[in-house]
Amino acid sequence: MNPGSGEVGRYTDKYFTKTRAIIERFGDCEATYAVFMRRPVLCAPRLALDWLNAVAKERGASLRVERRFREGGWVGAGEPMLYVTGPFRHLVDLETVFLQKLGPACVAAFNAWSMCMDLPYVAFLGMDARHCAGAEMAEAMAYAASVGSARAKREGKAKGFIGNATDETAHFFGNERGLGTMPHALIGYAGSTLKAAQMFHEVFPDDPLYVLVDYFGKEVSDALTVARAFPGLAEKGRLGVRLDTHGGRHVEGLDVASSYAVLDRHVPDAIRTYRTETELRWLTGTGVSAAAIFHVREKLDEAGFEEVKIIASSGFSPGKCKLMASVKAPIDVIGTGSYLPEKWSETYATADVIAYDGEARVKVGREFLFPAPKDDPPGSA
Repeated sequence: MNPGSGEVGRYTDKYFTKTRAIIERFGDCEATYAVFMRRPVLCAPRLALDWLNAVAKERGASLRVERRFREGGWVGAGEPMLYVTGPFRHLVDLETVFLQKLGPACVAAFNAWSMCMDLPYVAFLGMDARHCAGAEMAEAMAYAASVGSARAKREGKAKGFIGNATDETAHFFGNERGLGTMPHALIGYAGSTLKAAQMFHEVFPDDPLYVLVDYFGKEVSDALTVARAFPGLAEKGRLGVRLDTHGGRHVEGLDVASSYAVLDRHVPDAIRTYRTETELRWLTGTGVSAAAIFHVREKLDEAGFEEVKIIASSGFSPGKCKLMASVKAPIDVIGTGSYLPEKWSETYATADVIAYDGEARVKVGREFLFPAPKDDPPGSA
């Protein structure tokens, strides 16, 4: 539990701690908070509520939480996600930290869901930890990805997230350990892509062998070299090549013209419709483009390595995933941390007190937060 009850005052907005002091002087009352966000999200409140309940228990306070949506439920912009009722003096200084724990997770869950829904045939691996602002955020983002993934599996029969990169948060995906093979640094240490693959397999013989192939700029050559060195793993589908080519160059064997030619062979309609500049870059540009993925798949298949998997990484945001889905890019696994919210202002959750000792009262313009009659449970999808 971070922060604990005794530390909350150091992390909360000062006007809340001052309000608590005033309440303690003039008398407590029961307050009901409505919590909402200004954009559509998926409901991902578990970590925030766990913290809230833990602090309340530490304080000896009794809270009532009315969740209007199940975990993973669709929440519309401005729709109250939940109501929290309890002693005002014990709730007023918890708002800051509670909202910090709630908003970003809900947006990240939405992003993860949309990526999995757009590419239901692709397995995802969460690789966001290095992009997070500390371990607490990394926990929230892993949890969020698991929520979005679970909904996509239910709703769209997607493969979704098969795991993430750290042991600490692997449990959110039903795993005991994080998943992953090698960074570029291992290939630099080994001196060759093949040598790095051999080293990895010697130390971890029971793990699938997913090999980075862009270190030396020989994505195709090194992919084929590794596949020929491990025919047994290749045949069993336990060998994969990971494309992580940076945006400063094309994948081996491609330029703009040949990238168009690759797409013309596989998905001609992809380049015969209107595309934004960003979409064109994802289709035929440098880095891990759709053309690059088709190109490597083509070369592996021509050499008889149809079972070797392609793992794609490098900037696979919801937008890039949607583009890849539109051309049915032959990707087996996507490693990504790009479900993290891009625009942080969209993650701001808000809470307003809507009742004091049972009397409905809220600032003008926020009357929409008052509870509406519930004929059917919201967020039931």
